[in-house]
Amino acid sequence: MKARRTTSGLPRAGGTTPGRTNPLGTPAGRRTRVPAWPGASPRRATEARRLAEGAELRQGVRYRRWFVVLVGGVLAMSVVVVLLGTIGLFAETRARPLTPGEQHRYQQEEVARRWQAWPASGVFPEEVKYLGLDRAQQYARRVGIAPAADCRDAVDASVAGALDEHGCVTLLRATYVDQTAAFVFTVGVAVLEDEESRVAASEALTQDDRVGVLPVAFPGTATERFGTEQRQRTGWVGAGPYIVFSTGGYADGRTRVAIPPEETLHSELWPAARSIGNQIAYFLADPPKVPPCTQGNVC
Repeated sequence: MKARRTTSGLPRAGGTTPGRTNPLGTPAGRRTRVPAWPGASPRRATEARRLAEGAELRQGVRYRRWFVVLVGGVLAMSVVVVLLGTIGLFAETRARPLTPGEQHRYQQEEVARRWQAWPASGVFPEEVKYLGLDRAQQYARRVGIAPAADCRDAVDASVAGALDEHGCVTLLRATYVDQTAAFVFTVGVAVLEDEESRVAASEALTQDDRVGVLPVAFPGTATERFGTEQRQRTGWVGAGPYIVFSTGGYADGRTRVAIPPEETLHSELWPAARSIGNQIAYFLADPPKVPPCTQGNVC
């Protein structure tokens, strides 16, 4: 007799077989102990957003505070640097007594720029005094001033080499006649770069009194016959950065070779020429008055 199958051996729909476990390991038929995840409510989301914004704001405030401190430090350092620079500039530029070295340099610079700063009539005065016969004071009169020339073009070749070697800048010339218009004199001022160059050039110059500055004649005057051959003697004197040349001759055109060796020059000719050159050299190199302070007469 066949056993009757019943439905009691089959698992019930939606149920579990007694004595078995589910796949998670809990006894079949029991409820899980893990609580369900609560859904986020609008109130909780708003609170979380507010807390996040507060934390972000506090962080921004900290960054801003550090930025302000950094900028303030940079500005403070800039103010200190500017203040120290101002104090140093004031200390450097305030009036103070000139040192001996500064006084000497002031005089050198003032003398060296006179050939440019002075007018032509300042370098070559209209009248220059000299001592004539019996030491009588007389005056030589300026006839004309020649344009500034290259040093090599205004002196003899043997003199030009020494000047060029030591940096001659330019050469200024003017011609004078004595009080009787019997003698003619040309004075030449060679401008060197500085006094040291002038000393070196002077040491290299020849002592030959037949060479020196080239004469300048002005047509229609007592000087028109005064040329290179009419020079009776030449000479020079140093003054600051200048070498002042002088030469003299007769206004009637007599040449040097035309005068016999036994015949001497007129006793007034060469002393007058040398005196005129020395006077112009003295004017150029006369030490100027030095202010006692860096900004004038008040320290």
